[in-house]
Formats: sequence, structure tokens, C-alpha cells
Amino acid sequence: MKAVIKEGPGPGLVLRDVPVPVPGAGEVLVKVKAASVCGTDVLIHDWSPWAAGRMVTPRIIGHEFAGEVIEAGPGVEDIPTGMRVSAESHYFCGKCRQCRTGSPEVCRDLKIMGVDADGSFAEYLSVPAVNLWPNPAGMPDDLASLQEPLGNAVDTVNSEDISGKDVLITGAGPMGLMCVAVARACGASNIIVSDPNEYRLGLASMMGADIVIDPIKQSLHDVAMSATAGNGVDVFLEISGKAEALAAGLRLLAPAGRVSLLGIFHGPVPVDLNKDVIFKKARIYGITGRRPFSTWKTVSELLSSGRLDLSPLITHELSLGDFEEGFHLMESGRCGKVVFRP
Repeated sequence: MKAVIKEGPGPGLVLRDVPVPVPGAGEVLVKVKAASVCGTDVLIHDWSPWAAGRMVTPRIIGHEFAGEVIEAGPGVEDIPTGMRVSAESHYFCGKCRQCRTGSPEVCRDLKIMGVDADGSFAEYLSVPAVNLWPNPAGMPDDLASLQEPLGNAVDTVNSEDISGKDVLITGAGPMGLMCVAVARACGASNIIVSDPNEYRLGLASMMGADIVIDPIKQSLHDVAMSATAGNGVDVFLEISGKAEALAAGLRLLAPAGRVSLLGIFHGPVPVDLNKDVIFKKARIYGITGRRPFSTWKTVSELLSSGRLDLSPLITHELSLGDFEEGFHLMESGRCGKVVFRP
């Protein structure tokens, strides 16, 4: 089969012919129908400090997908061949304190598809049966492949109730755009999106943002304070992973406001904890992965009900052989979600 592989340290990926995986005990073999590109995949492609400090190569990358069960491994009895599935990409042990107390997304022995185990940028993928999610009937494969990242957006937006709240989102990449759509679907009052990319600001408006701003050309502080009658924002969602965006958002956070952090930063960032957190009585949530599987249920119902329409977010569908074009689009910012069709 063909697969996109990070062969060794350093920038770049390669397309190789590799053996079809054999599902082990408790695993199933899935034929991949659609696999979407995540910002984490871009970090791996570029060999960012995070990737360099986290990955062991070689590795087939990718972790967002939809596919069809082809074969069940030993011990798997309740997963029929032909079942349409996606999967939770965080592989958890089920035994540690975090797993046993309801937080498997931060399992002490956590492994991540496409990082610690071979991933979905391939024609076939072997995945633990316990991680499978049955896709709703009638959901197209391209949309079904977005359920995994959409779960991150759902947990970012809904760390606390967002209905009736003024919201600032910094970063209008695919994850930020999903957060816009979820915040709108869940009743946010006023959604402000900040990003220097004009193309993605246009997508943000399409997904439901009330105000979009290029912080290089305009004062984010002035625009946000005017839009909130001088109060500041009730909710700050940081998606960009940029230190300057974090600082700006914290300054704009209203007293007793809430912050959810999903962006991955390239290193330590300075924060004025006294002024921007402690004396504001701010609440900060770090978001990693999704809550298996309650968030998956929310995501599937949002999409299948039509309450949330992510189809405008899918701007490009490419063959696996054109993976470099997909990564170039992601890095240029001239795209929404890029989906590979193995």
C-alpha cells in the first residue's frame, strides 16, 4: 500500500510503498476512505521543536480519517466487516488513575495515532477496536474525517457554557474556524476572530463570525473593546499558538472571564499572571484531544442533525500522491481543511 511517512529527523515527508498492516489482538484493519490534514501534521512535516522532541521515526503520519472495516484481529467479535468508522486518535491504557477516573485523554501512558503509532495517511490502517467510532449513516466520508478535530473544537468552546457570551478567537486556521462554527451553533452572542490571513478571515465570516480583524492592520484591542461596550470579552479561545496573540487575548479578557487554550506554542511564553489571570479571577483550560466518547457523541449529533455545517470548510480534496500540495496549501494559509483520498 502507499503511505506518507516521516522517515527521519528533519523537514519533509515521503510517499512509500509499504506492507498492509496485519491487525493484532484487539485491533481491526480499516480501509481509509478520507484523511484530513491537521496542524499537528504540519508541525511534523516541518519538524518543529515539538515534533523533534516528541517523535521517533520512521512513522506513517495522520490521525483524522474515515474508513471501512476490512478485517478483525484476534479477540474482536463485535465489529462487523463493512462497518463505516472513524477513531479516537488517543490510545489510552485504561488502567492508570487518569483513565480510571474519567480522563483518558491525559492517560499517563498515552500514545497518539500518527505520532507514536502508524497513522491514517495510508491506504489501510490498523487501529484498536476500542477506539473505533461508528459513523452515522449517510454522513459523507470527507465530513466524517473531521469528527476527530471537531471534537477538540467542541471541548475548547464548551469548556464552560458559551451561550450569550462575547467571544474572542485568535487564529483562523481550520481549528479556529471549527471553533467559530461551534460557538455560533451553541449560542455565542458576539464572535470576534483575529488572524492576519485575509483568505481565512473570509472563511471565518462564512462560518459565522460577527467581526473579523487583521491585527496587523487594525487595533484588536480597540475593535474588541468597542464591540463589547468597554467590558472586554467573556471568553477567549486561543488557537494560533502565537505568544503575541495569547498576550493580546488575556489583556482583552473581562474580569471573571474564561480562557481555553488549544494552540500549540513553540516554546515557553511570558504571561503576566498577576494582572491578566489572578486579579481578574480568570479560569484557564488546557485542551488536549477530546473526552472519549461523550464528545464524539456530541460531534456526531451536531453534524448529522445539520445544526453544524462544516462542508464550506473543506476547500481541497487531493490524492495521497499529491500530499506535498496539501501541506503547501496548509502552510500558505490558502485553504480551509485539506482532505486526502487514498
